[in-house]
Amino acid sequence: MRSVRIGVDTGGTFTDVVAVDEQTGEITTTKTPSTPANPADGFMEGVRKVLRKAAGSEDVSDAADVADVADVADAGDAGDAAMEAVSAVVHGTTVATNQLLEDRIADLGFVTTEGFEFILEIARQSVPDGYGNSYFWVKPPRIVPVHRVRTVGGRLDHTGAEVRPFDEEQAVAAARWFRDRGITAIGVCFLHSYANPAHELRMREVLEREHPDAVVSISCDVLREYREYERSVTTLVDAAVKPTMRRYIANLAERLEAASHARDADGRAHAGDAGDRTYLEGVVGEAPPAPDVTPGGPAVARSAAGVARAVRGSGLPFSVMKSNGGVLSAAEVVHQPITTVLSGPAAGALGAALIAATAGHPSVITLDGGGTSTDVAVVVDGEPSLTTEGSIGRYPCKIPMIDIVTVGAGGGSVAWISPEGTPKVGPRSAGADPGPLCYGRGGTEVTVTDAHVFLGRVPPHLLGGEIPLDADAAREGIEALAGKIGLSPERTAAGILEISAFNQSNAIRQITVKRGLDVRDFPMVAFGGSGPLLVCRLIDILGLPSVIVPPDPGNVSAFGLLTVDVKNDYVRTFVTRDLSLETAGEIFGDLEGQAAAALDREGFAPGAHVYARSADLRYYGQAYEVRVSAPSGPLDEDWRAEVLDRFHTEHGKLYGYGYRDDPRHGVEWVNLRVSGIGPITRPVIGRRPHGDPRPEPAAFREVFYDEWGATPVHRRSDLTAGAQVTGPAVIEEYGSTLPLHPGFTATTDEFGNLEVRRA
Repeated sequence: MRSVRIGVDTGGTFTDVVAVDEQTGEITTTKTPSTPANPADGFMEGVRKVLRKAAGSEDVSDAADVADVADVADAGDAGDAAMEAVSAVVHGTTVATNQLLEDRIADLGFVTTEGFEFILEIARQSVPDGYGNSYFWVKPPRIVPVHRVRTVGGRLDHTGAEVRPFDEEQAVAAARWFRDRGITAIGVCFLHSYANPAHELRMREVLEREHPDAVVSISCDVLREYREYERSVTTLVDAAVKPTMRRYIANLAERLEAASHARDADGRAHAGDAGDRTYLEGVVGEAPPAPDVTPGGPAVARSAAGVARAVRGSGLPFSVMKSNGGVLSAAEVVHQPITTVLSGPAAGALGAALIAATAGHPSVITLDGGGTSTDVAVVVDGEPSLTTEGSIGRYPCKIPMIDIVTVGAGGGSVAWISPEGTPKVGPRSAGADPGPLCYGRGGTEVTVTDAHVFLGRVPPHLLGGEIPLDADAAREGIEALAGKIGLSPERTAAGILEISAFNQSNAIRQITVKRGLDVRDFPMVAFGGSGPLLVCRLIDILGLPSVIVPPDPGNVSAFGLLTVDVKNDYVRTFVTRDLSLETAGEIFGDLEGQAAAALDREGFAPGAHVYARSADLRYYGQAYEVRVSAPSGPLDEDWRAEVLDRFHTEHGKLYGYGYRDDPRHGVEWVNLRVSGIGPITRPVIGRRPHGDPRPEPAAFREVFYDEWGATPVHRRSDLTAGAQVTGPAVIEEYGSTLPLHPGFTATTDEFGNLEVRRA
């Protein structure tokens, strides 16, 4: 019987995996190095590894060729046999995020309304912070250069009424222009299509007929909301990442099918090679796409129907984390890949929120420290803050997403000297390959991890000894950098960590102080492989009341994947100062109908559907709005009054003022929203037994805090509920380490969390 759910979070350095047995509640965690050349390799090795560990067969060699499913199956039959017990796989991916951050966008086309071909060039005329005078600012390249923009005649007004009919002849000419130039990713955004999608739907029909190889995104599907520039860019981002995500999802589905289904007659698992070839050709760019149509080949990868067949063929419910804090089946997510751009960080925030709430902390700051970056978010009353004003790299993405601030301050962040002679840390990272100096893989630059190793604050190995570290290489790198700066090696290494801590603290201030929140009111949950390393300094810098370090902190994001519901968001712009309750009811009904259809496709019975309404409002004359939740049930005057009351209250919280009792400032309704939610059963976090409140250290090691000294080293697994460790000390576990500075204590609560405070 299938009963094991697996969460896989692919990061820049490690792939984190968590398996939950739904019958016993047992949670198994593990990590494996990420494989940037083909993330599917690390994904599959992580799945097999956690299944071997859950089956008690972790001694099976991990040195097998992970690119060949059959070879791995031969090396560890326990992992393959355990695939029969897997009931679902949930994935947090950075594939779309990395494509945008690295600006790997080429051959993208744009179709818009005649006369509006310069929407992207004009943009919002905003100048980034730091450029007081736009004379010194050079506008970056547009996501689509103007010579690849085509316009089509036809016009709608803001109510959706047709002013001029759709020009079929121009539409055909535009489609053929893209076809003749081999442009296969196209975004379509017509003026006022949020009010009436008819013209965009006809444009898609023309493109499907005249240019069948094209991948097309239309704005009424991606973002049915006004503001044409943001809607255009969001639609184009969706079109840009859609081919990549389709290839990646199809590849993973085929690999899962190969691992879980019977072998071919020759005894080898099937479909793996085709999937690898598809990924490498289409994503990495090592070879041009093949012209033939083969199973798992480029043509299938471009087709949403082909991806859906691949997902269904795997025989496993396979879902992908979305930026809004929900999940969606892989077969559905290929239709809206832009919703995955903050996939991994969103899972971490939700996992940390559940862990903190279980321990009695409903409102916290979350800090997810990885090898490449650190992601921070705020959770209020158990729910992470949401925004639709986010961006990925230089591209605004007006989709609902958890409000996360990312800073390039991870374990692999490189320490360097600016031309002025100032020490800097990040945002550039050594990544997983070659990685820090201490990895011994050819790295040539000092990183944050090297500083920790040199100071003795982390053990001379990672993952419980699976990855040995070269402490001598770290020392030599630190000494060479110290010679350039003119400081001692100890001060140089400590300075690297201090700069990294301040980089993280600045990100935390952005998500709190800049949002009108007092950082001193929130405990912080620190997780991720490098998340706990600097918590003592962050307590001092920010005045945090405490920091909570969950068990297996490096796997919290993967755990979070198993705690989230299926969730889809739908929006309709409806700008008015005099809201018609009848019209609003019709809009909510239509949005809830779309949500119901999606939840039906996901396999949820109608009685299990949950609909969450919200609305965007503003004072008349303002340019931007505030989102508030809206009650369910029939729309009447009491409903209207409740929403208005929530708006006035929220506006006062955000901006310090409101006009609740001032009739001169009317309220304008802008957008109506519905989230369709399919609830799941969340894993239960077990309690730990009480034991020795003053545990003995497992060993001693020379560690530098203010000076070198023999420092107690504790194993996290030895700490029972109520155990307290006083710094200086080091607390080690499989995937992470907590350096406990002098003057701090770490107390284990009944759920196994370490609560770090000033002594």
